[in-house]
Amino acid sequence: MSKKKLLFEVQENETISDCLDRMKDAGYMPVRRMEKPVFKEQKDGGKSEVVPVRQTIVFEGKKIEE
Repeated sequence: MSKKKLLFEVQENETISDCLDRMKDAGYMPVRRMEKPVFKEQKDGGKSEVVPVRQTIVFEGKKIEE
């Protein structure tokens, strides 16, 4: 038995379209898109500061019923 919902993250080496194609090949359709920032801590002397590095895109996929 497969899961009804699954999360698919857009990898660094693929486009959003590639991720959507991967979802379709796995038998899922996108129902929600989430964007999460990725932060990195930079230390400058005695101070440290958190800066955004990139945005991670995650799609929630729902199993396509046949």
